[in-house]
Amino acid sequence: MSKLTKIICISLILLTGCTSIPPDLGVNNGQLTPCPEKPNCVSSLATDKSQYVEPILYTGTSLQIKNDLLKILSESQNAKATVIEDSYIRAEFTSSVFGFVDDVEFYFPDTKSANTNIQVRSASRIGYSDFSANRKRIEQIRSQFNELNTEK
Repeated sequence: MSKLTKIICISLILLTGCTSIPPDLGVNNGQLTPCPEKPNCVSSLATDKSQYVEPILYTGTSLQIKNDLLKILSESQNAKATVIEDSYIRAEFTSSVFGFVDDVEFYFPDTKSANTNIQVRSASRIGYSDFSANRKRIEQIRSQFNELNTEK
């Protein structure tokens, strides 16, 4: 097998890995799945300080939260909402250069309190480090969310 053929085969295998959906996404026992022990994931439920991000705080109903998050995602050029439920949204963010996919999740349980903590999780599907891309993404979404809700 030629060197070029080997490179093409390896590239196809890696790119196929970018498209498969990890089985451990979603809400389990009222919480998003914990981050793996790699620095390419951040979560508002992480106990490891390097993976922790603040939850997004919101005053409003689950429907308002869902609509605001979907608006933000629809305005992002590289995002696609893939699962939309009453209190949960999963989106895929695809990098423009190599087509790597990151999974971003939001869980906003309906509570009786005036304030809601939106649990967030953002993780790369492949690789080890993400050079803080997931952290920056969550902070950008938080900023857009807060800006959208100050206008109301």
